[in-house]
Amino acid sequence: MAAAVDSFHLLYREISRSCNSHFEALALIGALYAASRAVVLLRDCCTVARVHFLPRMMPSGRLTQRYGDWAVIYGAAQPVAGAYAEELARSGVSIIFITQDGSSVRDAASFLSQTYGVETTVVTADFSLGQAAAKPVAEALRGKDVGFLVNCMDETLASPRSLIEIPEQGVLDRVNRNIGAATLMARLVLPGMVERSRGAVVNISSGSSCRPRHGRVMLSAFTGYLDHFSRALQFEYSNKGIFIQSLIPFQISSSSSAEGWFAPSPEVYARHAVSTLGVSTRTTGYWPHTLQYGLMKCIPEWIWIVGSRVLFSTS
Repeated sequence: MAAAVDSFHLLYREISRSCNSHFEALALIGALYAASRAVVLLRDCCTVARVHFLPRMMPSGRLTQRYGDWAVIYGAAQPVAGAYAEELARSGVSIIFITQDGSSVRDAASFLSQTYGVETTVVTADFSLGQAAAKPVAEALRGKDVGFLVNCMDETLASPRSLIEIPEQGVLDRVNRNIGAATLMARLVLPGMVERSRGAVVNISSGSSCRPRHGRVMLSAFTGYLDHFSRALQFEYSNKGIFIQSLIPFQISSSSSAEGWFAPSPEVYARHAVSTLGVSTRTTGYWPHTLQYGLMKCIPEWIWIVGSRVLFSTS
């Protein structure tokens, strides 16, 4: 029995001696991996501070001097777009509201003029009609130093609805009012910005571009388009002095009773988002949403899809 025990200890000692080099290699790999993740985490923390905190503590100057005197707001009836327009007006930027129903923003336009002493113009344009909507917009832009274009996606797309439940004409109208309008608005505004070698184009979409969601096919597709459209414009026009930004917010509260840390009011969100102008070309615009975005990107898409299907089937 003692011989057997001695033999086991001898065998274990020999195996350990032969595996020491492998253990050391694995330990080195583990240490390198841990160090790389620590570096990535530190980089992400520095990015959050640079994008969301430093600009608010150290503003970089008047927006009118950096970009121009006028801002064009498309989708002005959306609460986020209205709040964004007010933040620009607070900085002395005059506003051109582009909306399908002019009566929905006339009160807001009057409020901005009276409160901040800026000029405001309301242009009625229905982009579901196609190119015909461009004429009144082009007339409104003539002779103005337009330094901002803000395209805001229709928030009604966030309501769960199957694609086959939407009438065919409704599908075409939504495509024209979101994808077509944002693209055409950029086409109308960019020539003046290129000529003056300054300007900013901000496309506000949604965090739904990160992962597909049940009942929101068009929302996910449209937000994905606006996000990539912004990145393509940035690639093409950044060397001409124009700043292009893709804003991808998550939930924004529509009522004061539902407001929270991760669901800010449109006014709070706009205040944070405007501070990121000229700092980040692609951001959520609000640092708690950036945390949400980071967590969501950590989940593999197949796990997200399976989990969504399970939750939907049990609801």
